[in-house]
Amino acid sequence: MSSFARALPIAFLLSVVVLSAQTQKPSLTAEETSIAEEMRGLRKVPDDQRPDVTKRLALAIRKLPSRNVKSALAGNLANLATEGDPGHGTLQEVATTLAQALAEEAAANASGYMTLAQLVRYEHVQVSTQVSTADPQFQAAMSTLEAADRQRENVNFTLTDLQGKSWALKDLRGQTVLVNFWATWCPPCRKEMPDMEALYQEFKGQGLVILAISDEEIGKVNPFIAEHKFSYPILLDPGRKVNELFQVEGIPKSFLYDRNGHLAAQAMDMRTRGQFLEMLAQAGIK
Repeated sequence: MSSFARALPIAFLLSVVVLSAQTQKPSLTAEETSIAEEMRGLRKVPDDQRPDVTKRLALAIRKLPSRNVKSALAGNLANLATEGDPGHGTLQEVATTLAQALAEEAAANASGYMTLAQLVRYEHVQVSTQVSTADPQFQAAMSTLEAADRQRENVNFTLTDLQGKSWALKDLRGQTVLVNFWATWCPPCRKEMPDMEALYQEFKGQGLVILAISDEEIGKVNPFIAEHKFSYPILLDPGRKVNELFQVEGIPKSFLYDRNGHLAAQAMDMRTRGQFLEMLAQAGIK
C-alpha cells in the first residue's frame, strides 16, 4: 500500500495548490494547503518524531469540512504512515480519519476504500463506526486483497541475479524466503535495506534467504549494490513479470514464505528491524 509509488498522488494534490496560488482559484483552503505541504515534508521528520506528527495531521484532517479533498488528504497520509513503525495507535488514528472522510464523501472512492482495507488486513486496525464492514466498497476492496493473497500463496518464478545465477522460488522449499521488491530511486527502499542486510547476516545460518527484486536495468542496480555492499541476492525483473505476478503497485513490498512454502507474513511498505523480526518470528525464525 502505502509505499513510495503509492504515495505519489500527493504530488498531484500539491500541484493543485501551486495552480491555485497562481490563478487565485479556490481549489484548496489555506488549512488544506498547510496540511498538504506538511505531508510533503513528512519523510524528512526524524523517526522518533514522525508518529506524533502523523497523528497530529490525522486529527487535523478529521476536523476539515466534508469535501472530496478531505479523503484525498486522508488517503495520502495513510500511504505515508505505513512507512516504518509509527505504532498501532497512530495507524488507528489515521484509519479512523480515512474512514470518516470516506463516509462523508458522496462519490465512489475505490482507491480510498482499498487503502482502508489494506490498513485493516495488513496493519490490523479496526474499521470505525463510520464505515460498516458491510459497505459494498469496503467489501469489494477486502475481496480484492484476499484474491491477491491467494495468488501470492501459490506463486513461482525464476529470475537471474547480478552474477547470472538463476533463482526459483519453489526450489527454496525448506528455507525461509523473504521476497522484497525495491528500486534504487526509492527512498523507503534504501532506508530498509541495511536492516535487511543485517538480518540476512544474522539468520542465513537458520535458512533465511532474501531475494530482492528490482525492475531496473543492471547498469543502474550494479553500481548501487557495489557501493552499499549488500550481500543478499539481487534479482532482475526487467519486464516486470514477477512484479505483476505479485500485483506490486508500490514499493517497497515484502512477502515472507516459511519453510513449507506458505505465505507467512507480508509488509505493505517499508519495515524497521523490529518489524522484520516480527515477520520472521511468524515464519519460525527467532
